[in-house]
Formats: sequence, C-alpha cells, structure tokens
Amino acid sequence: MGEALGGLRRTMMCGKPRETNVGEKITLMGWVQRNRRLGGLNFIDLRDITGIMQVVFGEEINKEAFVKAQAVRPEYCIAVTGEVVKRQDPNTNMETGLVEIKCESIKILSESETPPIYIKENLDAAESIRLKYRYLDLRRPDMQNIFMIRSKTSKAVRDYLDLNGFLELETPMLTKSTPEGARDYLVPSRNYPGMFYALPQSPQIFKQLLMVSGFDKYYQIVKCFRDEDLRANRQPEFTQIDLEMSFVEADDIMAVNEGLVAHVFKEVINHEIKLPIRRMTFKDAIEKYGSDKPDLRFGMEITNLSEEAKAIDFKVFSDALSNGGSVRALCLKGGASMGRKDIDRLGEFVKTYKAKGLAYIILKDDEIKSPIAKFLKEEEMNAIIAKMGAEKGDIILIVADKDSVVFQSLGALRLELSKKFELVKDKSEFNFCWITEFAQFEYNEEEGRYHAAHHPFTMPMDEDMHLLESDPGSVRSKAYDLVLNGEELGGGSVRIHEADVQERMFRALGFTTEEAYERFGFLLEAFKFGPPPHGGLAFGLDRMVMFLAGTENIKDVIAFPKNQNAYCNLSQAPNVADAKQIEELGLMINTTKEV
Repeated sequence: MGEALGGLRRTMMCGKPRETNVGEKITLMGWVQRNRRLGGLNFIDLRDITGIMQVVFGEEINKEAFVKAQAVRPEYCIAVTGEVVKRQDPNTNMETGLVEIKCESIKILSESETPPIYIKENLDAAESIRLKYRYLDLRRPDMQNIFMIRSKTSKAVRDYLDLNGFLELETPMLTKSTPEGARDYLVPSRNYPGMFYALPQSPQIFKQLLMVSGFDKYYQIVKCFRDEDLRANRQPEFTQIDLEMSFVEADDIMAVNEGLVAHVFKEVINHEIKLPIRRMTFKDAIEKYGSDKPDLRFGMEITNLSEEAKAIDFKVFSDALSNGGSVRALCLKGGASMGRKDIDRLGEFVKTYKAKGLAYIILKDDEIKSPIAKFLKEEEMNAIIAKMGAEKGDIILIVADKDSVVFQSLGALRLELSKKFELVKDKSEFNFCWITEFAQFEYNEEEGRYHAAHHPFTMPMDEDMHLLESDPGSVRSKAYDLVLNGEELGGGSVRIHEADVQERMFRALGFTTEEAYERFGFLLEAFKFGPPPHGGLAFGLDRMVMFLAGTENIKDVIAFPKNQNAYCNLSQAPNVADAKQIEELGLMINTTKEV
C-alpha cells in the first residue's frame, strides 16, 4: 500500500470535514465527481462512500497541483492534501458544504475512461447496462446507502439474537436433494460419478437436526438457492435470516421475532413498531382480502353477497352457488367516476385470474346503473347496496364463481384498484400483521392427492389432529407468516417432533414408510433419539432491506444480482465449462437441447 500511494496516508474520509476541522491539514482519497474551472481557480468535487468534498486548486495555493488538476477527469481516482478552510460560497445542500480543501498536492492514483453510465443518484439507465457495469452502478451514492442499510440490518439482527441467547451456526451448502417446492440447483460430484449434491433451498432439515443436537436456539444469515422461473422480486440465490428454537410454542417464536423486527427497524431507520403485532387467521385474510399476505394500509374488504344472491334470478349467481361457490364484491368509494372503458378493462383483468367476468353496480347521483339491474328486484338491489355500505358516487364490483377463483380475482382487483386510485395515502407507513392457522394441506387436482402447504414437518393444530385421516383438507397448521404492506416478510411453523404424528402426516401425503425414509431418512433417524419440541422462522433479508431502504426492486439490495432470466450480465454466468472439467465429472452434455 505504501508504494502504491507513494507514502501517503488517508487521514479523513471525504464526507467528514466540518467547521471544527478548519485549519487542519488533511489527506483525502476518492473519485472525481466533477472538475470545473472558474476564473483562476480549479474546483474538484471528490467523492468516497461517506460523501463529497470540494477541493480548490489555484496558482497562488500551489502551482504544480493547479496544473496537474486541470488534467483530471471524472472518475479518476486521486489523493489530495491540503488545509481545511471555510467556503466563501457555502453550499447548504452538501453536508460538507461549509468548508473546502485548499489543495497543496495531488496524486493521480489511477485514470478512468469515460464511464458508460453516469455516477449519480436516481440514475435513469437500462437495467441491463447497470447490471453489466455493476461495479460502476454501485459507486452511486444512493446505491451505496442501500448497502450501508443492509450492513446495519445484518448487524442489528446479530446483536438482537445474540442478546436473546441464539448461537450463530452454519449448515452445509452441498447437501442432499429433498423436495421443498422448487427445483434444486444440482452440483455434480467428481468423487461419486453420476451423483449430485444440491444447493439448499433452505437450511430446514439441518436446523431441525441442530435442535435434536441440543443447541436450543440457532440462527444464521444464509444463502439459499431455488432453480425456478423468476417472477418480480425473485432471485435464484437469496439470503435468509434463519432461526430455530427448542421447547417453544408458536406464541414464543412469534414474540421473539416481533422483538427482532422492532429492534431492526428502530436501529436501522429509527422507526418504532408498536407491539404486539396484530394477528389474523388465514381464513379471515382470504375471505376479507383475497390474499394470505394482505395489504392493510387501506380498507376495501371483500364482502360476501351469497345470502343476498340466493333469491336473485340471475344464472351467473345461481350457477356459482349451486356449484358450491360464492358471490362476493368490493365497494370502491368514489369509483362511480370511472368510464365504461375503464370498467371493461377491470373485467378483462379479473379474467386473467380465471373469473368469468365482472358484474358492477354504479351509484350515480341521480340513478343506479348496472348491466345486471334487469335481473334484480328493487328490494334485492337495495339489499346489496346496504350490505356493501355503498353510497352515491361509489361502484360495487362483483365476482361469482368457485371460492378459489372469487378470492384470487377480487384479491388481485383490490390491489389493482389501490394502485389506480392511490388508496395508500401514507407511502411511508409500515403495516405489519401475523397470518396464522394456515391450511395444513393443498390438494393437487392433477395428481389427485394432497401436498404439504408448508412442509411435511409442520405441526397440525392440536384440535384438528383427529381430522388428519378423515378430512385432511380441513386441517389447520401451526404455521405463521409475518406480512408487511402486502408482502411476506417471513414465515415459519412449529415442527412435528413425535414419531407417530410424523407417520400420520406422511400417510396423509400419500408417502409409504419406505418413501419417507428415502427422502428424509437422516432426519427421521435422528428423531428416534429424543427430539425436543421445536419451531422456527425465516425472514427474507433481501425483502426486509427493500422496505428499510425504500426500494421496490430486489436487484437494488443485492450487490451482484441476476437478471430476470437468472443470467449475470457482469460475469456472463452461466457459461460453458472446460472440457477437462466435464470429463472429470463423468458428464455428457446434450448440445441439441433448446434453451
């Protein structure tokens, strides 16, 4: 370092000098943000991760430095030494804007070509270019601020969990492939030709083994991997705050994690979260908001009109009800101002969620307009309006179908209307909610059997245990999610630790004992040796940082993310492997397969 810097030592960061430092001689190092000439003086704005400092060069200050500064261009990396003085033209928009450096010497540490992107906040550039030149994108102050927030978040998590008796323990990255809902990333083994490791989708089985090992409270901030088609704000590799506790019930786990979230939000952005966080059952969340991760920053709950629809002679309603479905609706306050084209677009929108259509009732100042009005008697229309709490100027939007379609379509419509009509008034609000009592099973119609809604080791609710064999679709689980502003922040469950309950669970899922041991044998074997009651939770660290940093793009909070096709524009991965490596692994590559 001494040779590269010619004996120079940085004595202060660019964003730190203040009036209290006036008269001090300091050395700064960083990147040139801007270089401008004004009269007989040269001004360079020098930037590092802490901020920007104005450095002034002049013949009267130091002629050699003045001449050298004129050759400097943006993004040159330089070192300057000089005296801190008060600025004659203070800039209150800069934290360092009351002082400047009278430069006595300058050393060019490295030169820069013209960058392909501007190094500035709120950059409006194509994402592909930003990802290709990510090292330049990360020089931008707003991006660096995000990663300072991420670092503070990780520290706050560790501080809180350490104070609460958790041990930070690591679990393997190379492990056995187990079914967890998505495709695994597989790693071929050189020592065992034809066999593969899998990268973990989560540390689930290993953290349960740590509870069997008697560690009591475990956590880690860990990378997880899922080979799935990427949707919005999904990445093939992501980071979890993963934890597990022994001798606990759901209330204990939820209380610890409420405290964790409150601590993090207070430490990182000085935001107070009111505890305890409200709770809502999965059933209520679906019926009121059409989602198991409801956005509670605005109202507009789904209302069940099935009772009112029973007497209405309208085939769409009667068919839905006779097939075991329902008729439900939203009331949009002030929505009567929407035009016919807008309403038709909403009808097309719900069709993407398998709804057959969207009925509506518009309450104009002087009349009621509705394409279904001819099917309704006056008292039936009034009953619907009363049930919805609708007033003049509102619009009622109705879907009739099987429940799964009704909830999904109205839940999505609720969010769409929220965006269109800006129903969230306070964008800075953090509205938390626990969702509890999730369904234990999901029925797969194509396979004709039940799947675990969470995972096969989730404990059913005690009062539903008797339904495992007779009515698995009605069994609720001891699973819980923490939801924030319509996004799942984290989720977990109390685990099954009793062998007989685990066997019943596998039978309900259609697994034979042999199949269960083939998939999860090392965990089931461990459970023969006195496993404690235990449970846990995992937060998405990336998503948590998104909220703390105020960004809606997960790529902003990951230093080197993949694009929507799981491709790294920067390193150009994935790419072909060396032929010798392929041979050593005993693999044959099918080059005819279409990608």
